[in-house]
Amino acid sequence: MDISSYLTPGKRAHLSGIGGVSMSPLAEVLHGMGLRVQGSDMNESPAVEHLRALGIPVAIGHAAENLGECDFVVRTAAIHDDNPEISGAVTRGIPVFERAQAWGAIMKGYRNALCISGTHGKTTTTSMSTHIFMAAQADPTVMIGGTLELLHAGYRVGKGDTIIAESCEYCNSFLSFFPTVAVILNVEADHLDFFKDLADVERSFRKFAELVPERGFVVANRDDAGARETLAGLERPLFWFSLADTSADCRAENLVWENGLPSFDVVIRGKTYARVALHVGGAHNVMNALAAASAAYLLGLPGSAVEQGLATFHGAGRRFEKKGEYHGAAVYDDYAHHPGELHALLTMAKSLPYRRIVCAFQPHTYSRTHALFDEFVRELKLPDVLVLAEIYAAREQNDLGISSADLAAKIPGAIYCPTLSRVTETLRTIAQPGDLILTVGAGDIYKAGENLLKGEDA
Repeated sequence: MDISSYLTPGKRAHLSGIGGVSMSPLAEVLHGMGLRVQGSDMNESPAVEHLRALGIPVAIGHAAENLGECDFVVRTAAIHDDNPEISGAVTRGIPVFERAQAWGAIMKGYRNALCISGTHGKTTTTSMSTHIFMAAQADPTVMIGGTLELLHAGYRVGKGDTIIAESCEYCNSFLSFFPTVAVILNVEADHLDFFKDLADVERSFRKFAELVPERGFVVANRDDAGARETLAGLERPLFWFSLADTSADCRAENLVWENGLPSFDVVIRGKTYARVALHVGGAHNVMNALAAASAAYLLGLPGSAVEQGLATFHGAGRRFEKKGEYHGAAVYDDYAHHPGELHALLTMAKSLPYRRIVCAFQPHTYSRTHALFDEFVRELKLPDVLVLAEIYAAREQNDLGISSADLAAKIPGAIYCPTLSRVTETLRTIAQPGDLILTVGAGDIYKAGENLLKGEDA
């Protein structure tokens, strides 16, 4: 069954989990297309209030009667078959689609679909691309898995011919998309509760690259072994970016670091396309900027848009985001939850002029912690002081019997905290002037830093 036939004016769509980060923009886009949109969510939120202000009814709580006379249902990945709205729809013969299928069908309506994928760096690179396209006054539609200050949201509904979408490999959701430019930042073993191993992850990214039509492009990181392996022998136009490989299509040259921040020339096929000064640190952000610049170049944007767009980019929400100062220590928060992301964050942090790096890390999911245990141990030795919160379960049960205490046992000097309030208390005790305090993870670890600044326990 093809969702495209349902995306027509007058059809009634029910969105289960309508308040989610990529469901609320979907609701707004469908509403703008003339569909009659309704939905449900477990909680009231600013997103729900915003949708109601647009005239979209939202019920709180999930129940079969919420479906009303809808023609089809769209659900988030978090909503399973035993949910009363899903089982109710199946009983009544109402078709149920995944969120990614809906976004994929919407993409078909755009001349350019810039889809940004990778094990990490997606949100930042999608945000950088948004800044560039906004600077070019291209009026893009945007879907990001995080909040961008420029948009005061994680999405934007534009009237231009380009859609920019963060594209996640989890559950193969990005295979429902229709990219004309597919960006692959890196390919590493992750989401091993879904994928069997690295080879399985690489197969998924390969299929994603193969979705690109003949007139499109695959933009990829030449310096990443997983990306090279994934794309070997691909019969699609490949556009490589690199810091190290002089044969790549797009390179950073004349790279200068000042106070931990990079400036460089973006050189494409031997010619300088743009001179970029970033307000975010780390070599990984130079790579993210090269990816965004490559996509802009291929889609015909001038180098001046890259310069202007990146000059106004100060990071996405929860990506090395400054939260405040506590007793002379700077407090920042970051979403890093994979060893590769931790490495990028902590090496960047160590290049900054702080006296000590204090990292409060909350591992995300038992399966990831177990599968990548040795890699986590290696990266978590980088900070001067490590505080470990208990593993954030997310969607999992602890069938593996694993704890952050197991990581702490392998890392000299690590401080294990079974609760978030203990993390806050520990940070309060050890904070010193000149420290950089990082709260790190994809769960609720940010609350420990926020409560430190508020003077409360978590």
